[in-house]
Amino acid sequence: MRKRGRCMPLCTSFAIEEVGVDEDEGYWREKGANPELAWKRNVSQLLAQWSQCVTNVVIGPGSLLGVFLYRCSGKRQGNGEKVVVSNLSPLQEERLRKLQLRLQVPFDGSRLDHQEALKGLWKAAFPDIELRGLKSEQWKDMGWQGSDPSTDFRGGGFVSLENLLFFAQKFPKSFHRLLFKQEGKRATWEYPFAVAGINVSFMLIQMLDLCSEKPRSSSGINFLKMLAEDEMAFDLLYCVAFEMIDAQWLAMHASYMEFNEVLKAAQAQLERELSLEDINQIQDLPAYNLLYQ
Repeated sequence: MRKRGRCMPLCTSFAIEEVGVDEDEGYWREKGANPELAWKRNVSQLLAQWSQCVTNVVIGPGSLLGVFLYRCSGKRQGNGEKVVVSNLSPLQEERLRKLQLRLQVPFDGSRLDHQEALKGLWKAAFPDIELRGLKSEQWKDMGWQGSDPSTDFRGGGFVSLENLLFFAQKFPKSFHRLLFKQEGKRATWEYPFAVAGINVSFMLIQMLDLCSEKPRSSSGINFLKMLAEDEMAFDLLYCVAFEMIDAQWLAMHASYMEFNEVLKAAQAQLERELSLEDINQIQDLPAYNLLYQ
């Protein structure tokens, strides 16, 4: 029996605010249109924003992510404020560099390894259903915007696919519970699972200040300690964050166009947990108890 922690709704800033969810919600409600159209519009804007940030990254000897996400948002508040950076250990330097290199890999649908990863995600999600093709209406069942998930991954990069695949393989029960919305009183208009997953990757990269040569946010610095303990700390934190978002969704009785507020609350709670004393690895986070394999 797993323990279920409680995620308290809090407020913080998040880069997705600039997409204009609130304005779009009002617009679509005035028009009486399906809110799903507004969601897709917002997601498209977010992915375009992310993609533009990625194009600003210059890769070369000694270069790191310079203007990936934080400079797009232009905001730091709360636990994400700048703090003094201490010297990193050689192990932290190495693992941070490897993680930042992962963030620079775009999704390429022509690459066989990327195709195999996408097929692996489908098999992990729907093991008893044969995928008819990399472009198929079946993908909508996972929560993609259309029949070609590579369109969404182009905005999030390959790391967002890696995150989802890791979640599916490491915590299959949690993955399927969130995918199929198996717990709690669900909304009439639920958040699309896969696209929400890309938002989780975006949120973590921004929150942990991974675009900087050395993270300068308190959350980022605390995360580096965990990265020294486990090279897969980012992927583990992704799983925790996704569970926290779903817990917030249920606690707030949220619906489609309130997803942005759910993200803010989950980010604030995650920052709060990262700042706790005696947190040396991802497994020490209270919200880790939300996960089960």
